[in-house]
Amino acid sequence: MVGLSLGEKHFIQGGIAQDLRCDGRKRLTYRPIYVETGVIPQANGSARVRMGATDVIASVKAELGKPNPFQPDKGKVSIFVDCSPTAAPTFEGRGGEELSTELSAALHRCLLGGKSGAGAGIDLSSLVVVEGKICWDLYIDGLVVSSDGNLLDALGAAIKAALSNTGIPRVSVAASAPGDDEPEVDISDEEFLQFDTSGVPVIVTLTKVGKHYIVDATTEEESQMSSAVSISINRQGHICGLTKRGGAGVDPSIILDMISVAKHVSEQLLNQLDSEIAAAEAVNEES
Repeated sequence: MVGLSLGEKHFIQGGIAQDLRCDGRKRLTYRPIYVETGVIPQANGSARVRMGATDVIASVKAELGKPNPFQPDKGKVSIFVDCSPTAAPTFEGRGGEELSTELSAALHRCLLGGKSGAGAGIDLSSLVVVEGKICWDLYIDGLVVSSDGNLLDALGAAIKAALSNTGIPRVSVAASAPGDDEPEVDISDEEFLQFDTSGVPVIVTLTKVGKHYIVDATTEEESQMSSAVSISINRQGHICGLTKRGGAGVDPSIILDMISVAKHVSEQLLNQLDSEIAAAEAVNEES
């Protein structure tokens, strides 16, 4: 918990009310975003994203597995987040475990849609090798290195960047095996398919402080929030997921307004993030 004096609380709330935050940003402005890709060589894809003092890493590991019997035409994705105890004092012990679980669940809702896979921002059907028999399982791990607020948006951006950096080995399938036998596959060590991230959304969290909501809240600003709504939106403007935290309820009419604002903000965020990812990938290719 952030310890703020009454004067500091009034200063934060008053600045937000006047559309001038403590660091000089307006209510709907993100901090500068910095992206590095290929930071973990042994992973299929990885990226590091910094937003102010918030610093996170995401890695993607691909392994061949078997599709869920109820979804034979889809691959599988697992997301797990670890909050390093050195990132913030509150992450030590159970505090870090509870936040890790909360962030992992929120990322699932925002990126993978419902249990049926409907609305998923990650195209699970593209991970199938042989329907009902072989698919790619993607294991996405997020690590919070340093925290100064807005962890969900930063992790979402890092996952999108890591998937852009992901190469999945080309798989050749032998002639269909009779009956229920597993088909033989040959996994290439030299040919890799680039993961298509065109439909992967960004996450925009709108944090309500007083009568106004802001994006990319710092830890101090989050300490003054009544509620926060996170909305994942892709390049086509489709909503892939939505999650809420904080004790105060949100009126449905306000939710619709927040979605409209999030769509507008997501366009700027996507452009900025895609530009940073392209620049990071260009640096990787040069080196």
